[in-house]
Amino acid sequence: MIIGINHVGISVSSLDRAIGFYGNLLGMEVVVRKDFEGEQYSTILGLKNARGEVALLRHGDFQVELFAFEHPSPQPGDRNRPVCDHGITHLCVQVTDIEGEYARLKAAGVVFHCPPQYFFGTAIATYGRDPDGNVFEMLEMLSPDEPQKAPMD
Repeated sequence: MIIGINHVGISVSSLDRAIGFYGNLLGMEVVVRKDFEGEQYSTILGLKNARGEVALLRHGDFQVELFAFEHPSPQPGDRNRPVCDHGITHLCVQVTDIEGEYARLKAAGVVFHCPPQYFFGTAIATYGRDPDGNVFEMLEMLSPDEPQKAPMD
């Protein structure tokens, strides 16, 4: 029986830069950071002689596992990969003040697809990109008891 999602794994070009983004900008805490190599990693990853560095970051029940591979040499992903392409398209972080978070992250240089958008009076959301071009969604759920917020400019 599946009881939930434990984490999302992301291959990154720079572990320090990714920790800066997910840790400093998105407020996640580094739980583990260590080198990895050996047969067990090679077997589970399906990569011969896999080695590099890994970090696990957490915020509440949400975890992100970041891999920076030394071997095999990774190929850079398309930093502008469309979210319609097959595969994992994004991860979502829920926030309470999307306008404030959007302004804060945009001021820090985060690239967004658009300003936050209203969806059917129940949610406000936007998509942005991490330093490697991976897409993340910011989502604010609106309370059915609270009046609809005015649309953003």
